[in-house]
Amino acid sequence: MLTAEGRCVILPEQENWILIGMMGTGKSTVAELLAHKTGKRLVDLDAEIVKAAGCPIPEIFERQGEAVFRELESVVLARLLEDKPLILATGGGAVLNPDNCRLMLDKGWVVALKADADTILKRVGEDSNRPLLAGGAKERILRLLEERKKAYDFAHCTVDTSALEPEQVAAHILMLQRV
Repeated sequence: MLTAEGRCVILPEQENWILIGMMGTGKSTVAELLAHKTGKRLVDLDAEIVKAAGCPIPEIFERQGEAVFRELESVVLARLLEDKPLILATGGGAVLNPDNCRLMLDKGWVVALKADADTILKRVGEDSNRPLLAGGAKERILRLLEERKKAYDFAHCTVDTSALEPEQVAAHILMLQRV
């Protein structure tokens, strides 16, 4: 499925493929499948942040706050995008910094994955490793979807993963790139 506007920009010269979207849309799972199918290196932004910080993401949020986490996220993202070719699964909030969005557009082909609230809730549940879900997952998911409803619009392509298995999403992305 293409974006609501029906557009999908294909940039075959881009060696980096960057998956963005809310938590629970399938970024990590689809990125793993794409890396396997293309031979590109798989990188998960959240995993790299954990390595850089030396502690889990919930601990960063708890001890230092979201602002410190977002700053570290930007630094790690910039470092990772200097390396290519890769398939990068970002965290859901990486798009909150406009500089990150510009960097992703400059350094790769950006694909937004989206899903409806019920699908996201089924996929992530009450995951304690997701600090933004603290205090009631369904309410937080609905609020985050509303707050970020335009945040992923800068992507070259959008794929709705709500009714698709990860393999179908990966196949669709590969078809778009004609790999």
